[in-house]
Amino acid sequence: MDELKFQSLASGSSGNCYYVGNSSYGILIDAGISARRIRKHLRNIGLDFDKIWGLFITHDHADHIRAVGALGERFKIPVYATRKMHEGINLNYSVKQKLFTCQKYHEKHETVEIGDFAITSFPVSHDATDSVGYTVEYRGKKITFATDLGFACENVTEHIAQADYLVLEANYDETMLMTGNYPDFLKYRVASETGHLSNEQTGICLSEHYHERLQHIFLCHLSRENNKPELALETIRQHLENKQIIVGKDVELTILNRHHPSEVYVF
Repeated sequence: MDELKFQSLASGSSGNCYYVGNSSYGILIDAGISARRIRKHLRNIGLDFDKIWGLFITHDHADHIRAVGALGERFKIPVYATRKMHEGINLNYSVKQKLFTCQKYHEKHETVEIGDFAITSFPVSHDATDSVGYTVEYRGKKITFATDLGFACENVTEHIAQADYLVLEANYDETMLMTGNYPDFLKYRVASETGHLSNEQTGICLSEHYHERLQHIFLCHLSRENNKPELALETIRQHLENKQIIVGKDVELTILNRHHPSEVYVF
C-alpha cells in the first residue's frame, strides 16, 4: 500500500509551503515561496506540478500565497480557499497573476475528496481576510495543519484530538518578542488573539491535548527575529514532560526549517 508522505518545503515568515501525498500524487498546503522553488523541491522527490492535484490556502497573507497565481493560472492547479479568502488573494499586492480560472471554493468545516485524500478545513483565529487550518486524511491516517493562529481555539483542539501527525505553529519566544526591536504595535499584534502562538502557548496546548494516537509533532512558522529552534524545542519539551509525556518515546518533536526542505516523512 502506498504510504502517506509529508515534506515541508519552507516554513516561516519568508514563505510557507507543505506537500502531503504519496509516491504518485498529492496536494500542497500554501504556496508562499516562488513557483520555481516549489517545482525544484518537488522534482527532487520525483514529482512535478502535474502530480499536484490541489493547492489549499490557509489565509491570504503574502508568505502563504506568493505563488498561487503561477500555480493556479499557469500550471492549472486548482486553488482551494473560502470565498472570502479568494477575494483577499486577488486583492493582495504579492499576487502578480490574479486567479480567474482555477478558483475552487472550500468553505469552513467542508471536506473535499481528491483521489484517496479527504481534506477538511476548520476556522482559526488570525488577522487575515479569512483563516483556516486543514486536516488531511489518507487511508485512515490524519495529518493536521494549524499555522498562524492567535490562540488554540476549540476548532483547533478538536482536530488535534483526531490527528496522528500535527503541524503546529510555535512562532515566538515571549521574552525575545517583548525585549526585541519590533515596534510596540507589532509586538502587540503578534501576541494578540489574532496574531501568533508563542512557544509557551504551544507547549501548554500540546501538554493539555496530547493523546496516544499522536505520533509526530512538527513545529512550524518559527520567527527569525523572535525565536530560536532550541528555545522552542526546550520550552515545548518541558511542558510535555511536566505531564509525563516523553519526547522521543511517546511522541516525536521536530522543528521545520524556514528556508530548506525537510526530509520526506513516510507514515
